Amino acid sequence: MIDLAVYNIDGQEVDSLKVDESALGGLVRYPLLKQAIVMYQANKRVGTAATKGRSMGVGSGKKLFRQKGTGFARAGNRRTGKRVGGGVTFAKVARNFRKRMPKKQRRLARDSAILAKLLNNNVVVVDALNFEKPRTNDFVSILSNLKIERSCLVTVSSVDANLYKSAKNIQRVSVMPVAQLNAGDICNHSKMLITVEGLLSLLGGDETSQN
Repeated sequence: MIDLAVYNIDGQEVDSLKVDESALGGLVRYPLLKQAIVMYQANKRVGTAATKGRSMGVGSGKKLFRQKGTGFARAGNRRTGKRVGGGVTFAKVARNFRKRMPKKQRRLARDSAILAKLLNNNVVVVDALNFEKPRTNDFVSILSNLKIERSCLVTVSSVDANLYKSAKNIQRVSVMPVAQLNAGDICNHSKMLITVEGLLSLLGGDETSQN
């Protein structure tokens, strides 16, 4: 069991939770976690880089002059990569870098990423994050009270427009509902700030709370 302290927005400990590692797969599957991170990074690549090859150049494909007897160096057609205006040798072509993983593997990788954060004490649990209106300064104060000074992934049970607008202008801070969590975004942030409601929905009520 992993003991977690629950804080309020002022940074005061108000409760505690016990999280069973078996709810997150029991262990960190590092090979699967690496595979998922490679997939998410590859899927961010656009892959539209392209250059003009010889077949796309303008000009005749006929040899400029005969091979021997002219006194000049031998030359091919105008579209060769050695001449100005010719195509690029080994030209780049647009390609798709996208990778895929089965849903069960993606979920196991997500659970492994969360478990790794828990084991390294990089998860901060807060009782609630409620904003009556968007206000960035209030959210900055909350992060300061919780002693979060590095990149942080804020996880909530459902989408909150006021919370999202309050955090979107803060560098290295992202807000994401539990349903959209993935191993790539979890590992891309140093800290993970999650509400009690979000943690309960993520683990399906497998943890016990105690005062």
